[in-house]
Amino acid sequence: MAELTESMKKFGIENGKKLDYFEVKSEKSKGKILVISEIWGLTAFIKSFSRRLAREGYDVIAPDLYSRAEDKPVFTEENIMDAMRPMWSLPPEKRRDPKAIAQVMGKLTPVGKQIFEFVSEKREEMEKRMLSDLAFLYDQEMNDVRKKGVVGFCMGGGLAFQSSVKKHYDASVVFYGASPRNLDDIEHIKGAIFGLYAGEDSGINATLPQVMEKVIKYKTNFEMKLYPGTYHAFFNDTGMSYNKEASEDAWERVKYFYRRNLQ
Repeated sequence: MAELTESMKKFGIENGKKLDYFEVKSEKSKGKILVISEIWGLTAFIKSFSRRLAREGYDVIAPDLYSRAEDKPVFTEENIMDAMRPMWSLPPEKRRDPKAIAQVMGKLTPVGKQIFEFVSEKREEMEKRMLSDLAFLYDQEMNDVRKKGVVGFCMGGGLAFQSSVKKHYDASVVFYGASPRNLDDIEHIKGAIFGLYAGEDSGINATLPQVMEKVIKYKTNFEMKLYPGTYHAFFNDTGMSYNKEASEDAWERVKYFYRRNLQ
């Protein structure tokens, strides 16, 4: 098993600011993989997954996209959970209902409202900021790497998909992440991409038929695995939707995908 070295580091973004990232280096690296977190941020799950990848022989970096000085006290895992729990208690068909959302907002603390507005009502603005941050990290830590990959979960899965249309990755893995807002951007993906989806995840899966149309149109190196009967975030063994069988199968497939495309 490869010997690992891990540390917390910083990378520069706009206006001289810096963000944190977690790095795990493998003794004999075969390439470098960027890990993009779920909505919860740089959690124990993300660090654990980064180590799993590093044990396979890759250098791994995982940014804390909430590590601006003004964000750190607000965007903690606990605060985000408290802010989002009322929304997820709504039936899926109510989650875009302005009246239902207003009722949820009325129950939140000021911190909860700030988080909810950022990750829900200002979602597109949030994505643009995070994609910009990821581009800075790529330019500083990935640009000169010969073989590079990316993987993201949930929110991070969508960011990984969108990052892959802007930057070159040899291998991109999307765990139940949203498709690019402009599906024609799929034309710009140069490497291989692998999407893993939960069967019971209608919001995320809604655009998959259109994704396949674009994949065929642009001859994208795209493969997909759908796990019937599973729910969003089935891979996260610290969450309520964890599915052991699907998670173990997905891990084997991801390892094989990276072996084929990064070695």
